[in-house]
Amino acid sequence: MPFLTPLILPQKNFTLPIIMSTFEEKPMMQKKKLEKTNLEISPIVFGGNVFGWTLDEKESFRILDQLFEKGFRTIDTADSYSHWAPGNKGGESEAIIGKWMKARGNREDLTIATKVGSNPGKQGRDVSKDYILKAAEDSLNRLQTDCIDLYFTHWDNEDTPVEESLRAYEQLIQQGKVRHIGASNLSPERIRTSLKKADELNLPKYTVLQPEYNLVEKAKFEEEYQPIAEKNGLGVITYFSLASGFLTGKYRKKEDLKGAREEMVKNYFNEEGLNKLQILDEISKNHGVTNAAVALRWLMQRPTVTAPIASATRESHLQAFEEAVKLRLSEEEMQRLSK
Repeated sequence: MPFLTPLILPQKNFTLPIIMSTFEEKPMMQKKKLEKTNLEISPIVFGGNVFGWTLDEKESFRILDQLFEKGFRTIDTADSYSHWAPGNKGGESEAIIGKWMKARGNREDLTIATKVGSNPGKQGRDVSKDYILKAAEDSLNRLQTDCIDLYFTHWDNEDTPVEESLRAYEQLIQQGKVRHIGASNLSPERIRTSLKKADELNLPKYTVLQPEYNLVEKAKFEEEYQPIAEKNGLGVITYFSLASGFLTGKYRKKEDLKGAREEMVKNYFNEEGLNKLQILDEISKNHGVTNAAVALRWLMQRPTVTAPIASATRESHLQAFEEAVKLRLSEEEMQRLSK
């Protein structure tokens, strides 16, 4: 139905309906301000590790189109994704995202995060200045863009002084090729040292952490990384937010496991993990949503967490994203899940 607005014409004694629009636009999804940056990100970040691995290029385009249609506009990837898949060497995920953005002409509507340092296919991690500068150019070429919104140090090499890595980021920021930087799998001490050196030498500072954090992997983040985020006002974007799929409830016994995820999930089949699934079952049933939605919502309501990262391989999986955005867990439910 067209939306009708009456226009009153004072010189005549009648009203004339004027057609304003016949298109009902979907309401914009509320974005989250990423602390200490000018970036606004989706409340759930899509994990691009599936592109070129469990999804080929055609399937990746399909899920990206569905993601975009649902209003999610933030994608996380890395230069190493997905080097572990047979026949891959790394960079496949970035290349697929780049082709999709070019085909759809939607780069300006998206926030893109990628990472450097894992040095796929070679010996050891590399966060030297020369390596970062070269890797950034390669990522930009694969993504077919002139700027990375959020660039993470993915893995660390503690033989490299932190200021050397920061000087590489300084050059990239000055050249307009990177907007903001973050840290993923760095030790707490290296993060603190990086923040201190950035202040002392007037170098760019990490503004975002990307730690592993979920309902069955809590202690390391809460004890070691959360205090750093709180003290320094850092944003937090969590990875393995669904514990490699365990928290979806898809895997109920070890016999359900096969393939690449087996090593990642098998350790959760203990009393604590299975109890967590039971609580998720109960809460999700009460709300009429999926277990994944509850697990994601728990993260979204945790202190210091800006947004969780989650992946999907079909549209039904994206249902959990939409459910999580709309869901509100009570204080009692949050406590039950956190215990």
